[in-house]
Amino acid sequence: MDWLEIKEFFKDTFKYIVLIVVILIIAIYVVGLQQVVGPSMSPNLKNNDILILDKLVYRFKDIERGDIVSLYYADTKYLIKRVIGLPGEYIEFIDNKLYIDGTLYEEDYLNDDVVTDNFSLNYLGYDKIPDDMYLVLGDNRSNSKDSRDESVGLIKRSDIIGKVRLRIWPLNKIKIVK
Repeated sequence: MDWLEIKEFFKDTFKYIVLIVVILIIAIYVVGLQQVVGPSMSPNLKNNDILILDKLVYRFKDIERGDIVSLYYADTKYLIKRVIGLPGEYIEFIDNKLYIDGTLYEEDYLNDDVVTDNFSLNYLGYDKIPDDMYLVLGDNRSNSKDSRDESVGLIKRSDIIGKVRLRIWPLNKIKIVK
């Protein structure tokens, strides 16, 4: 090998190294894949659905009610849940209806047959949701491990990985998640 061949080899190798570094940065900080495990988000998301997460959105934008998010739970587990309560709010469910600060809120993303047992933030020991914390619930309220369970409780903003943007599996059900 002469000097020009060595130079060309390093030039080509450098391109691939840069490409790998860019792909790793995107995978770590920008987007992610998450699989739905269990029936807690049914019927909107089903067991074994594979989702694409937007990990960057909440660096520039506030978390909003109704967002479906991926979050860390118990160090090694991840959950997919819908954000229901925001910091500073008082949340309660009475007779299968959601009240936010005493005002009825319609959950138009739920099927009519979804039943939510009576619940109040007081059950978790709060008068209102503290700063940088959120109340998250599964869409399948009768079969969901979520903020109503003391082992999960309110979720810290730092435990939210990203917003679910797209279902990519199964292929016949690809859709933008709203």
